[in-house]
Amino acid sequence: MKAGIIFTGSGPILILTTYESFADPKLVEKLNTKGIKKFVAHEVQIEMVKERYGMHFPVIMGDLKQTDDLRVLDYNGHHVFNNFSFKEMGNPIYYES
Repeated sequence: MKAGIIFTGSGPILILTTYESFADPKLVEKLNTKGIKKFVAHEVQIEMVKERYGMHFPVIMGDLKQTDDLRVLDYNGHHVFNNFSFKEMGNPIYYES
């Protein structure tokens, strides 16, 4: 399981995924179907996400099934952006269709 901040044209979202990489073509395709055709992704440590999101994390994880490999944990861009410092984010992954 990975957690990542995806910076999109409408602001950052925090996602959980079972894909090995944020550049995985299947993940990119799923984001594309949601209207996200260009993004910058940064992995964040899953333990840090658990700590900051408290009980909301297990609720979302409880819904994560093997066939459902992408969940949005937080779509409030202001909250996501202010919940993590840049130094807590992994190296950027750029994608543009």
